[in-house]
Amino acid sequence: MASPTPFESQIYRSLPEIERADAIVDRISTAIALGLIKVGERLPPEAALSDMFGVGGATLREALGELRERGIVETRRGRSGGSFVVRQPQTQTDAIRDWFLSTSISEIRDIGDEHSAIAATTIRLACERAEPHDFERLQELARALVLARTPEVRASADSRFHIELAVSAQSPRLANAEIRLQEESVQQLWAPLGVALDPETATAEHLELVRAVAQDQPEKAQKLALEHIRRNIFHLIDTKLTLGYSQSIQEPDEARQ
Repeated sequence: MASPTPFESQIYRSLPEIERADAIVDRISTAIALGLIKVGERLPPEAALSDMFGVGGATLREALGELRERGIVETRRGRSGGSFVVRQPQTQTDAIRDWFLSTSISEIRDIGDEHSAIAATTIRLACERAEPHDFERLQELARALVLARTPEVRASADSRFHIELAVSAQSPRLANAEIRLQEESVQQLWAPLGVALDPETATAEHLELVRAVAQDQPEKAQKLALEHIRRNIFHLIDTKLTLGYSQSIQEPDEARQ
């Protein structure tokens, strides 16, 4: 078996002892939602998955069965068979709404602070280390966002762009940090709650950022990245305030009924 890629090492790393089947379902679903595994892509063979996750065959088959039941994965038989991703996981709107209502403004700002710190270093290293083919790939990923038609696909395209930018910095730790940050906030960013983000604006910002990195302009690129993150954090805070206001109006009405 070939050595796993950095993405595969993050997705298929060993699991904790408890609820392993559920953890596999969550890990793979999250990777698909972030664009790390694409629709149409074949998952590694079951034996390889069992080895990477550190689970037995029965546990893995239970997890794959759950993914099939959710309509996320389809298993095909034959020489060219295997388990294939057939669609994005559905956005759990209620869970995202609960996240906004339970997460404080200071906690949202803290996500932005951490993301800004990670992005600043990522941009500097990308200017130094990125290869020409990285820029072509990043431009392609940036344009994928404006072509996306659903919140789930927009979130996937957005996160994949930022993760690939971190990968171009050639630092596995920064890439893993970016994956964690995207997992924490990208679904909330594109959720159909409050005023929607404009995919065309986000795409234009991504393309401008790629040009600055390709032209080895770290200060300009860092400024663009920090402005982009600041806008996203303002959007999250605005959505939280909108949902909080809506809930505060509904509660007295429900109490009177």
